Order: sequence, then C-alpha cells, then structure tokens
Amino acid sequence: MIRQNYTFTSESVSEGHPDKLCDRISDAVLDAFLEEEPNSRVACETFATSGMVVIGGEVGLSDQERLKDYMGRISQIARDCIKDIGYEQEQFHWNTCHVLNFLHEQSAHIAQGVTGEDNKDQGAGDQGIMFGYAVNETDALMPAPIQYSHAILKRLAEVRKSGQEPALGPDAKAQLSVRYEDGRPVEVDSLVLSTQHLDEALTSDDVRAIIEPYVREVLPSGWLTDATEWHVNPTGKFVIGGPDGDAGLTGRKIIVDTYGGAAPHGGGAFSGKDPSKVDRSAAYASRYLAKNIVAAGLADRCTLQLSYAIGVARPLSIYADTHGTGKVHESEIEKAVAECMDLTPRGIREHLSLNRPIYQRTAAYGHFGRQPDEDGGFSWERTDLAEALKKAV
Repeated sequence: MIRQNYTFTSESVSEGHPDKLCDRISDAVLDAFLEEEPNSRVACETFATSGMVVIGGEVGLSDQERLKDYMGRISQIARDCIKDIGYEQEQFHWNTCHVLNFLHEQSAHIAQGVTGEDNKDQGAGDQGIMFGYAVNETDALMPAPIQYSHAILKRLAEVRKSGQEPALGPDAKAQLSVRYEDGRPVEVDSLVLSTQHLDEALTSDDVRAIIEPYVREVLPSGWLTDATEWHVNPTGKFVIGGPDGDAGLTGRKIIVDTYGGAAPHGGGAFSGKDPSKVDRSAAYASRYLAKNIVAAGLADRCTLQLSYAIGVARPLSIYADTHGTGKVHESEIEKAVAECMDLTPRGIREHLSLNRPIYQRTAAYGHFGRQPDEDGGFSWERTDLAEALKKAV
C-alpha cells in the first residue's frame, strides 16, 4: 500500500554556500576545458576556506603542451566565480584570496579504459550505480519540497544580485516540510530559512520581513497558512558566511543536487566531472528517461537505475520501479528504455549533447527540474523521448 498522507522535508543551499561555491569553480574549470576541446577530460575538485581556494584533480587535452599553457587560466576562472557569487568580505574576497592550482594530467591507466579509437568504443569512466527519478506532482516532474526550496533561494539570489535587496549576503539555506494529502502536496508545515546578511544590526524578525514577500511569491497559493511554522535565521545573526565561516568542498551536496532525499542516490557527485564519467552523464540519462516515462503517461512516479563497470561501454543492468503507479509492467519499461536510447557513455553524450560548456549553470539550485536552455543546457530535462517510449511498450 502506497502511503498517501505524510509530511516530507527537503533542503537546498544557495550559490554562496561554501560547498556550492566549490561546485561552481569545479564546473567552471570543466566548461573552460570543454570550450577548448569537446573531448577533454576533467575531474576537478575544489576546497575553500577562509582566504584560500585549493583546486586539484586530473585534466587532459590531446595536446600536452597546450595543456601546460592552459593551466595559467585556472586562478582567474576561480576568481571570476567568486566575484559573480558576490564575495567581497575582508576574509574572503575574490581579488585577494589565495588560489592554489594542483591540477595534473589524467592517469594513463584510467584513460586507456575510457577512450577508444575516436571515442567509438568509449567505456565507462568508473564503475557505479546511477538513479533517475520523476514524479507528476509538479510541472517540472520533480518532488515539490526540493523544487520549491531551490526556487526560494534562486529568487533571493536574484534580488540580492540585482541590488533590490542589498542587505542579503550570498550564503543561505532553505528547508521545506511539505504536507501531502492523498499523495499530493497541499501545504507547507514548516519553513526554515537562514540567510547571510550584511547589516549586523538586523534581527531575525528584520530578515524575515525582507525575505517573506519573495517566499510567498514563489510558493503556490494557499501553501503558506496560519499554521505554517517559520524559522528565519533561528540562531540569530548570520553575518560571517561562505568559506570564511565554514570550509567548502566539491561534491558534498549530492542530495541537494538531485531529489532532496525523495529518491535513491548512487553516491557519486556531479560537479567538476566531464561526461565520460558516468557518475554524471548516466545520472543525467537516468533522470531524462524517468522524466520521459512519466511524461509519456506510463507511470505517475518512476525510479530508474543504471549500473556500469569501468572500461565497459554498455550498462550492466537497467531497473525501473514505478511504485505501484505504472500503467504497464516495469519489465516492459526496462525493455523500452534499452530500445529507445543508446546508454553507452558515447551514446548518452551524443543523445544529450553533453560535450559542450554547459555545466557551470548546474552548480546551484539543482541539476534537475530546470528548463532546457536553447544552447543545450539541461538537455536531460527535455521530454522528447516520451512518444518513442509509448510506442515501444
């Protein structure tokens, strides 16, 4: 029996959160390499703390001399990210923080199993399992708690960066507890929002007065009631933020990046990884397939799992779970998925056009539930496979 009445909670963090700042820098480095060479290899990790950013990992271009020259751009890429996010604090400023670059050439032992001749026999960049999920409770076919947690923080970032709300700082978190009735989201039981503020005199009540109109603007009508509990900056002042307040690291917000805990996660992070790494590309493909399954009306809710082995091109398994909402048997969906999309790393990369510099924009406010961009960004959010899946079952 599927549970119909319950409360579920998800959280999001802003682009200025220390971990998200690191994700942004790692993905900006990835975009720079992909712009230089679409088949470049990147596995970039970033660490940030007070006054310092450290970048490391493995990169590869076809021309090693060009790779050496390219390393000189890394520091400026990091500073541009920090500047755009908005950090100009005394202890963490885009122009004065130390940026240390320890990127090096990709391991030849990894490369030999990943890249075949002209990428035609490209194997998976690692073993692992990846999950995709979709549910028809929002227009984006995403779980409501994470979708609206993202939307609140994205809106606050917009008014902060436009100058409309200059008192807000870059670092913020939002958490929504959403009550479900008959399996559908109906109201917010509680809202927790902590945001950095630049005026030390502001109280929690003052901050709530600033952010509440934007929260109400974003959430569906009627979801905030007299019974909704508000916890805005519940610890009091939040002036010291970002890496000056807490260290950041690439890949520490994988549940924020995906479905807010409403679906399984394979464990691999996305940011800083080129699409030969199935941690990223196959997770995008899994979301794409799950979303198209729901968009096709084959289920109201779908979890899809893919599994891979390093150096092996085709997935070892495809598993679908429609949680009792399927209009056809899961085995038929699994068969249709295999027929409708080439799930080798090369097939995924070509189908979703992933070898383009489209990743920096994914680093905050979720990798899923976004509108596809005209230049191919968020291509995994398209629903152009729905008809083919319907015909295949």
